[in-house]
Amino acid sequence: MFMSEVADDHAVDSANERGLPKSTVDRTLLILGTFQNRQRRQTLSEISRSTGLPIATCYRIVQHLAEWGALERGEDGRYYIGLRLWEVAALAPQPSRLQRVARSFMQDLFEATGHATHLAIRDGLELVSVERFQGGRRPVSRPIVGGRYPMHATAIGHVLLAYAPYKVREQVLNAPFERFTSRTLTNRADVEAVIERVRHLGYAICDRHVDEFHCSVAAPIYGQSGAVVAALSLAFTDRDVNPLTQVDLVRVTARRISLLLKSSGRHSDTFPAA
Repeated sequence: MFMSEVADDHAVDSANERGLPKSTVDRTLLILGTFQNRQRRQTLSEISRSTGLPIATCYRIVQHLAEWGALERGEDGRYYIGLRLWEVAALAPQPSRLQRVARSFMQDLFEATGHATHLAIRDGLELVSVERFQGGRRPVSRPIVGGRYPMHATAIGHVLLAYAPYKVREQVLNAPFERFTSRTLTNRADVEAVIERVRHLGYAICDRHVDEFHCSVAAPIYGQSGAVVAALSLAFTDRDVNPLTQVDLVRVTARRISLLLKSSGRHSDTFPAA
């Protein structure tokens, strides 16, 4: 036991030297933060690689999280988010209030078009998916509800970026842009031009910027004070669908959600956005 503790302490010291978080709380949050998007089920080794933390440190923290119920371990040895953490997260009031207001309108849009509808908010420099509707005939692999994504590559991200504070826009525009397809915008000037057009027209269109199949149209959703608090998009794969024919449907739906948010008498501008 003594030798294993010494080895673990040495590993922790090495991690500290690499600039990784020192406190147990920060390391725990770092581990939980890896369970996003495509990394929803991970082995202990994968968690260690994702965080950069020693595997002994990851093991100790993961065991505590599993005992509490924040993580669960499957028969294949992979860990995934546990029910108890989901229960706690479900109590977050802001996205759930937006979801309640938007859900029926999104379902109407989905049923009218047959195309996937998506609702997202901005949190920091990324967009967070909070709701979506899609059918079995036209499945869309992403976004995953609860997933975080960059804002430069999708119509819904362009809308959120266009109405973000100047400081946020500058941080996003100054960072490297990940390329997903040959159509992805990876040049600052191109992204700037797009978000200026969004502010002028009131909507965004992206054609195969994330994959080789999907086109999307998005429009802003306004809160009580008139600030943009979320964005709504429609995604489709049919090459015979002209994106411009979908713009009015998306804008009208977004406007209806905005009106209900404004008339609810609640402060709807407090969704995560810092």
